[in-house]
Amino acid sequence: MKKLTNTSINFLPLVAIVLVLIVWQIISALQLIPEFLLPSPMSVLQAFGDDYQALFSNSLVTLSEAFWGLFFGVGIGVILALIMDIFHPIYKALYPLLVISQTIPTIAIAPLLILWFGYGILPKVVLVVATTFFPIAVGMLDAFRSTDQDLITLMRTLGANTPKIYFYIKFPNALDAFFSSLKISVSYSLVSAVVSEWVGGFDGLGVYMTRVMKAYAYDKMFAVIFLISLLSLFLILIVNWIQYIITPWRRTNHV
Repeated sequence: MKKLTNTSINFLPLVAIVLVLIVWQIISALQLIPEFLLPSPMSVLQAFGDDYQALFSNSLVTLSEAFWGLFFGVGIGVILALIMDIFHPIYKALYPLLVISQTIPTIAIAPLLILWFGYGILPKVVLVVATTFFPIAVGMLDAFRSTDQDLITLMRTLGANTPKIYFYIKFPNALDAFFSSLKISVSYSLVSAVVSEWVGGFDGLGVYMTRVMKAYAYDKMFAVIFLISLLSLFLILIVNWIQYIITPWRRTNHV
């Protein structure tokens, strides 16, 4: 009975999406909103089929920018969290700056990065790093600081040094926070890459979206939006799978 209930709950989001698409298709069929303003789901699907090669090639560019930005962003976030946890004065000095850095809109930073680094992949990666490192740094730092002090005291009593305490106590304790933050950073990475491509670039989903928008091809623009959402969901599923593999103690056996 419990398994049946869980299965039905898992299907609810799919049912909701299908209902939204049906209502959307009805609105388009009745022409309550002009087709050029709100293309029907069938028109968007056709746009996928017509431009699948361009969408695929531009997706590879955007995913490459998002991957490298996320890779360096995660590394910087973990290192910053580690440094701020070990050295309290650095935490007091650096943490407010990290918070302030997140109040600056990405769309305002992107033109400066294009001006400084050109129209290649570097400014896109830098912008992705700037938006992805913060959730990792804050999540890991909070997890480090919330570690059970009794366990740390016990480890020190047994002669463990600081690296061993982090390896055996603090890092395992921070895994849940790390993956939760990583899911946020993954979604940020793709959006940041697209935003940076809006400002300047030669390829990528952001450049493609700008071109079809200027051509008033809103069916293709909606196709890009849906593709970005699907890619973000796919990346989050990959993170969930990695978390499932790395943290076997979290697995539950539904009967």
